[in-house]
Amino acid sequence: MPRVDHEERRTQIADALLRIADSQGLQAASMRVVAAEAGVSLRLVQYYFHTKEELLMDGLARLGAQLQARMLAWIAAAGSPPTPRATVTAVLGSILPTDPESRRITRTWSAYYTLVLSEPALAERHGTAHADLLESFLAKQIAAAREAGDVAAGRDPAVAAAGLLAMTNGLGSSVLGGQRTGEAALAVLHHHLTELFTP
Repeated sequence: MPRVDHEERRTQIADALLRIADSQGLQAASMRVVAAEAGVSLRLVQYYFHTKEELLMDGLARLGAQLQARMLAWIAAAGSPPTPRATVTAVLGSILPTDPESRRITRTWSAYYTLVLSEPALAERHGTAHADLLESFLAKQIAAAREAGDVAAGRDPAVAAAGLLAMTNGLGSSVLGGQRTGEAALAVLHHHLTELFTP
């Protein structure tokens, strides 16, 4: 009998969930719908993921890994070693939906965000973990830039990081909604980064 690669099966099912999240939203992603999208039986989905929440969280972890890989690629392209400003620019620029991959990631994140808004219990358990980690990372980069004299001494790194991340998320929504292009969103982001990284 052929050997079953369990991780490959889990990935097949989770990828189906993420495709549904991207195209239809997560409210449409019942276990049965995910099984049909993955081309497997409902029973197999339930074998690998005992609850819908377990499947949702696995998909979210995979989406986070995809976004992290994109960020790391952008950081690597920013220089070796990248400065704090280059790192912040790369991270926030990689989030903006400027190409098919980032548009897919942004739409899927939005689907998770919409789900969290409609399910308060899910928000309490999983709602802000990724955002908190990213905000903390950005704050550390801004603090390092302030230490180096590249950011004004009076700027609060945590507040600056929160503002930049909120602005980037808002710009992403405006791109998906057709208000502006990805290039225009990047221009707005770079304008605010220049203001921040001017001592």
